[in-house]
Amino acid sequence: MPQSTARHAETDRGERRSDAILDAAEQVFASSGYKGATMREIAELAGVAQGLIHYHYKNKETLFEQLVARRSEQINGHRIALLDRLLSGPGQPDLEQIVEALFRPTIETGLDLARDGGAFARLLVSFANSSDPRDQKVLETHYDPVATRFIAAFQQVEPALTRADAVWAYMFAIGVGMTMMSKTGRPARLSDGECDDGDVEAMLARIVPFICAGVRALKT
Repeated sequence: MPQSTARHAETDRGERRSDAILDAAEQVFASSGYKGATMREIAELAGVAQGLIHYHYKNKETLFEQLVARRSEQINGHRIALLDRLLSGPGQPDLEQIVEALFRPTIETGLDLARDGGAFARLLVSFANSSDPRDQKVLETHYDPVATRFIAAFQQVEPALTRADAVWAYMFAIGVGMTMMSKTGRPARLSDGECDDGDVEAMLARIVPFICAGVRALKT
């Protein structure tokens, strides 16, 4: 086997192991919480030696941050790409477009991950609502920059919105987004089958006007 091919194969194996570790970590942290999760349990679920996890991630705190970084880059990278496209295009976007750019990646990624039990959605809700300094530091690093961008965008398209109200609007909107990241089946149960929380377009068609009405109601 040529040296370059061997290096490529080794890189692929390394990436697969890394994904397996992070996938397992998501499941264990979501089910056991940060304090209850153990590197041993994660290693067993990932099918790797525990020493390999320590080699790549050093400790549980680093592993936790890396699994958050992986998913946040996936969601927030898409969000920022959509927002940049709107803000750099001809004319001024409206609030509905900004809100859709905020929600679409969240819901699409959340439902895509739901087939694995929605572990990251459950984990995100947990640490986003935690006052633990570690959890807040992770949010500050991986979510605050994109939050700041959308808060500014709210004010840009709705100039009568104060900074304080734009921040509250963002926080309330994100609460809705996190609730709808996972397919639970509850909307179908409550609506006798009329509402499908696995239908991205149906949810966005209702979430966007709902959030926009709330944002505009805050204008002074």
